[in-house]
Amino acid sequence: MTNKHNGGPAFPFGQTDTMSGQLVNGWGSEGMTLRDYFAAKAMQGIVTHEGWNQNDSVIAEYAYA
Repeated sequence: MTNKHNGGPAFPFGQTDTMSGQLVNGWGSEGMTLRDYFAAKAMQGIVTHEGWNQNDSVIAEYAYA
């Protein structure tokens, strides 16, 4: 099985302690990855292209490729 590098979080945020509100070590990684972000941008270009006539179910696959 291959493990694709996803680029990490697209919009990282610092984790804070809920009791003290102080910044703790490490970064949060919830949300979209950098790879997801670029795939979303690619999808915008794909669907606006006049020649695009593929089935909607393959747009995401094409964008991630």
